[in-house]
Amino acid sequence: MAKRPRPVPQRSGLYYAREARGMSRSELVRLSGISKQQLSRLENGQIRLRLDHLKPFATPLGYSPEQMLLWGRFPGTSTSVGEFGEGSREEVAHKGQAGPAPRRIPELDVRSETGGRSSSTRETRREGRHTDPIKAEGWLFPDSFVREQLRTSAEHLIVIEADGDSMAPTIASGERVIVDTGHRTPSPDGLYAIRDTFGAIVVKRLQLLRSSRPTRVKIISDNAIHASEEVPVSELEIVGKALCCLKLF
Repeated sequence: MAKRPRPVPQRSGLYYAREARGMSRSELVRLSGISKQQLSRLENGQIRLRLDHLKPFATPLGYSPEQMLLWGRFPGTSTSVGEFGEGSREEVAHKGQAGPAPRRIPELDVRSETGGRSSSTRETRREGRHTDPIKAEGWLFPDSFVREQLRTSAEHLIVIEADGDSMAPTIASGERVIVDTGHRTPSPDGLYAIRDTFGAIVVKRLQLLRSSRPTRVKIISDNAIHASEEVPVSELEIVGKALCCLKLF
């Protein structure tokens, strides 16, 4: 006797919005303040959605309550992610229907002044003694681009908005730089995101002075009007290696 096909669960727009951002339920629970049980009920259609149900998720997911409520009917939304039932994403990809959702890459909010007093409802990134605020809307890059072009993993990536003209013409103010936080040694020479004396993250060109004792690093601005400096490598806080700049034309 043939088995009956398992019924496809009726997912809500909230589920598709979270999947589109590549965000886990645990992360959304932490960012929204809504319990995991309530989130599960809202995603699985056990509760009829209203706009007030969706407001806590708007900022973490970067979608309006109206977009999530009318998901699939609202421009720019689609139910193509996760509509194939409870099979694993690997199984779905194998069937040629859809691949894994890209992981959301956070962008640091470099223009925000938190003074170390970040709100509990705002997403932040802990980095040693520093707390970096993160913008509500992150970036989504294809897995193949991260793997084959950037040659790293998505969980190591952050995006930083360049501020100022110290790296012009290589990087202009307002352009976004993709940084690999898994690469924190200044070798090979190149562009790195570092902490300045005020705790801000800036992109500079680093040259390792290997013959010096102790080993020192030359911090270079591509804009000639900004002076270079040298510091012991032990005093330099490297956030990550700059991999790519999203240029503006």
